[in-house]
Amino acid sequence: MLSWYFNKLGYAIVTLLGVVTVIFLLFTLLPGDPAQMMLGQNESEEQLENVRRKYGFDKPITTQYRFYLNDLSPISFHSLNPKDFSYLDRDKYTAMHLFNIGNTATVIKFPYLRESFQKNGKKVSEVIQETLPNTAVLAISAICIAIFLGILLGIVSALSKDQWIDKLIQLISTLGMSVPSFFSAIIFAWLFGYILHEYTNLNMTGSLYEVDDFGEGSYIQWKNLLLPAIVLGIRPLAVVTQLMRNSLLEVLSQDYIRTAKAKGLSMFQIIRKHALKNALNPVVTAISGWFASMLAGAVFVEYIFGWNGLGKEIVDALNTLDLPIIMGSVLVIATMFILINIFVDIIYGWLDPRVRV
Repeated sequence: MLSWYFNKLGYAIVTLLGVVTVIFLLFTLLPGDPAQMMLGQNESEEQLENVRRKYGFDKPITTQYRFYLNDLSPISFHSLNPKDFSYLDRDKYTAMHLFNIGNTATVIKFPYLRESFQKNGKKVSEVIQETLPNTAVLAISAICIAIFLGILLGIVSALSKDQWIDKLIQLISTLGMSVPSFFSAIIFAWLFGYILHEYTNLNMTGSLYEVDDFGEGSYIQWKNLLLPAIVLGIRPLAVVTQLMRNSLLEVLSQDYIRTAKAKGLSMFQIIRKHALKNALNPVVTAISGWFASMLAGAVFVEYIFGWNGLGKEIVDALNTLDLPIIMGSVLVIATMFILINIFVDIIYGWLDPRVRV
């Protein structure tokens, strides 16, 4: 059993290394001069050279890649010479010093995601810390809506197979999977935030935190969460409903279900005690993929609703060519995607021990 868990851990590490490599090469090999992107078109050559030297743009790509891995690694090696690019700058790293080997210090630290090009040198990790919680709240709310309603509608659809309510649920699910999130966001914002605003009291745009009109700080505005959470949850809701229906129908056709019926158990008892756990296996797998993809899919929903999350930050960074924020955000989303899938594999192995064999 332990070997199964170690295999999952090794898979996660190899996948993460591949993601880091792709992200680095994708944004490093972009046409154009990163220093020129940062300073604009009217800067002197001397200023450009200083920026290239500061951020390592003047070094070979293999050296830049090695420094990038060193910055991301929890255990890293840094020069004690202030003139070196890999100098152990205490203002840059929050590190615990272990030991020195010659002129190189070995430290344990949090992964360093570099600094923003456009936010006056603000750390990318700080930008992500400010925006990721909002995206997490939105994604968790959306997936909770999808799980609760999807499982419920899937059970109702399975128990009402081929009846009008089953066909209605199937039609709604098909529409939910077909409509892109950005289109749904525009329709919901216009309909419920503008046309029906008098009745819903919902806004077309707005984030979790809003600034107080009297300058007394910010406050949480929960109603702004409703529309983006529903829109973001529509597609996973449709998928969960379909999967739950099909899986439950398959389980209900098994011999042990017929035996339970022969013993006089009610349908509610059969579903609760026997069928539901087995029917949830494909649903759990789908939920994991959708929850992880929500962190990336929230980009359009956040931008349309003005939700100040990581997705909206990525769009703003793309507009200003703020490469460190784009790279750091994509890397964080990819890491969370990998961790969530590993966690779900463990849950899946608990639900069905045959997976570990």
